[in-house]
This record gives sequence, structure tokens and C-alpha cells, in this order.
Amino acid sequence: MSRQYFGTDGIRGHVGKSPMTPEFALKLGWAAGRVLARDPGAHVLIGKDTRRSGYMFESALEAGLSAAGVRVSLLGPLPTPAVAFLTRDVGAQAGVVISASHNPHRDNGVKFFSADGDKLSDAIEHEIEDWLERDLQCVEPEYLGPVRRLVDASQRYVRYCTDGYRGGDLTGLTMVVDCANGAAYQVGPEVLRKLGATVHVIGDKPDGLNINRDCGSTHLAMLKSAVVERGAHLGIAFDGDADRCLMVDEHGQAVDGDQILFAIARHRQSRQVLTGPVVGTLMSNLGLQQALAALGIDLLRAKVGDRYVLEQMRRHGASLGGETSGHTLCLDVSSTGDGIITALQVLAAMRDFGVPLSELVAGLHKCPQVLINVPVTGKAAPVLERDDVRHAVQISEARLGESGRVLLRASGTEPLIRVMVEARDASAAQSEADAIADSVRKACSV
Repeated sequence: MSRQYFGTDGIRGHVGKSPMTPEFALKLGWAAGRVLARDPGAHVLIGKDTRRSGYMFESALEAGLSAAGVRVSLLGPLPTPAVAFLTRDVGAQAGVVISASHNPHRDNGVKFFSADGDKLSDAIEHEIEDWLERDLQCVEPEYLGPVRRLVDASQRYVRYCTDGYRGGDLTGLTMVVDCANGAAYQVGPEVLRKLGATVHVIGDKPDGLNINRDCGSTHLAMLKSAVVERGAHLGIAFDGDADRCLMVDEHGQAVDGDQILFAIARHRQSRQVLTGPVVGTLMSNLGLQQALAALGIDLLRAKVGDRYVLEQMRRHGASLGGETSGHTLCLDVSSTGDGIITALQVLAAMRDFGVPLSELVAGLHKCPQVLINVPVTGKAAPVLERDDVRHAVQISEARLGESGRVLLRASGTEPLIRVMVEARDASAAQSEADAIADSVRKACSV
């Protein structure tokens, strides 16, 4: 069954437009309360990033959950993975995150974690959507769920990150950390400083509207400049909800999610703690597959989306997986993607090998890859199924042969069709991607 509201990463949209309205959030809180917390005295946590609209949706979700008889703890601005951890840590029945991740402030979203800190299954999301179609019925006043703030939430999460770190002391390492004016603006630098690093912070002054604006993992220019200007050993970039991490080496060069996966896999193999294959996605660079193969490590590809990476990891007993975007899963440490944990894994590898970040990832030689995002109005699926679009893809695939590959897919979080072409030659990748993108634009205009 298709879902009406839930996408690959919860529910997301433009604030004030369906489904991201306060009325819907109220009903969603009630529906989720009926499904996720059926037992008397059930407990649900609510965390959020730094968007101004988060306060509105927090109040609405809180009211809906309380109306369902659910006890609510408010966490305030915290990374998405912190909510997953705290849900397990306090023994809550579910956790709720109000965030649109790497999107601009005008968007927001809601995603849920189960009692185990996992994202919800399709079946549970279907059940919540079923309850959304029913009339909201408030419990009797004496059974309304009480609401409080979990005052030590950030301290618990910081302690979890530092206690789980198994690398050498970070004393002597100077780094620049870009918090994207988002959820990690306090806890991210605090974790690294507690481990001994000298930390210079940018993107740490959220005003409710500047989240992800020209900063964070989607805009690395400011971080690159800061690393070079300060002579830092590296830079770390989180996205708005800090479940992603990208990095910048000591020369100011970007280090993406594929390179991060390679660095962590190489380190874990050397310590004989890498279990199963590494799981990437259809977007993972061919160079990653080749570099891992040289180490005797298999790469499996899942559909794009961390939930699909997680499914493959569990199916094949893998402890490490992730996406090129920097969403990395280390299941032996965290139940979900965690930007801070990811950064700590790379830092541990640097310390153990005694090499700078540029050398740590030098064994991965990436094939040129071009990604073009084509905006669409309405559903993307009919465009992807058009004969003229399919024909354009077939022509490009024939011209590239075995020297490249083409991937055309609808975004799970934004109204876009993503055109990806990978080839040994950069100019060939660009020309084929441009040709396919043009065919998609023409199809969208029909």
C-alpha cells in the first residue's frame, strides 16, 4: 500500500501548507499516540531543530499526544540521533523529531522513532495514517497525558557520545565545526571539546530562519575557507538536524560520505571489527566499490534513503553503511545516522593510523559523477515512465557502455527528479547528464 503522508524520512513539507499545518500536527500527535503508546502511562519524547516553526509544531504535537493520554517529555533543540538515543535511554515508547533536516527554514517535518530508537516500519506508518482518517476523541480530563521538560537531555547525549568514543585523545587536533545553525550548535562542539580538541565553531548562531543557509553539510564553502585560514587539521559539517556529517581535509578539500565510509571501513578492518559487507546506495560512487574491493570488502547497494540502507544492513549482518550525502550508519554504536558519532569514527581512524584526513581517504579514487536536480510539479512517477525520458536514458547508457552508469529517480524528500551520470571521463558524464535532464524538463512542461 502507498502512504498518503509518510515519505522515506517521515512527513515533510512547506510550513503552512498541507500537510505541515498546526491542525494536521495536532491530529498527527493524537493518531501517533493511539498507535505508538497504547499502554496506560505511555511516554513519548519530542525533540526539534532550530526552525522557528518548530515551536508551533511542538505545541500541536504535544496537545495531540496529551489528548491521546500519552505522557510527553520535551527535549528542546537536539540532533535527531539524540532523540533516538534518549528514547531508548529513558525507556519511552516512542520519540518524535520536528525537523526538515537539510531543507531551508520554510520547510519542516515530523519523524518518529520506536522504543528501540529505530525508524518506524511501513506497517506502523500505515496504521498511523489509518487513525488520521478517524475523528479525534480526547480522553477524559483525569487521563490526559502530563507534559514536562527533560532538563538533562543534552547532558545525557553528550555523555553518551564521549563515553562511546574509542579513539585516542583529541588533544592537539584543531578543527573547525560548522553546525548549520541547527540542532547540534551546542552539543556538537561540546562533545569534541570534552575529548580534548581545539574547536572553532561557525554556523552556531541560529535565529530560527538561518538553518542550513549557506552553511552546514550542503554548503561547504565557508567551512573550506575557515579550515585553510585557521590552519586547522580538518573541518566537520553537520546538517540542520545533525544526522549527517561531511568533512573538509587540512587542504580545504571536501570529504564526502563515500570517502567517510571508506575511512571507517579501512579502520575497522585493521582492528578486525568490521562485520558483514559495507552497504551503500545506488548513488555510491563506483570508486568506493573499487577501493573497498581492493581491501577485500564487499559493497552492497540499497535504494537511496537511509531506511533502505538500514534494511540491507540488517539483512546481511552489516555494521557499517551510508550515503554519499554523509548519512552514515554505525549500528554497533548508534541505531540511526548520527553526524557526531560519524565524525568521532573518522577522528579515531586518524589517531590510530597517525595520518591526516587527506591521507586517510587517499586510497579512494572517485569516478566523475554529475548530479542534476530537476524540479517537478505534482507526481514525479509519471515523468519517469514517459517513453521519451526512458529513450534518453537508453541512448546515454548505450554511449557510455561499461565505462559509466545512469540513475534516474524521484527524490523522497523534495519535489525533484534526480539525474545522476557517472563515467570515467568528466566531460562525458556532464554531457550525458545534461541531455537526460533536458528530456526530463521537456517532459515536465508537457
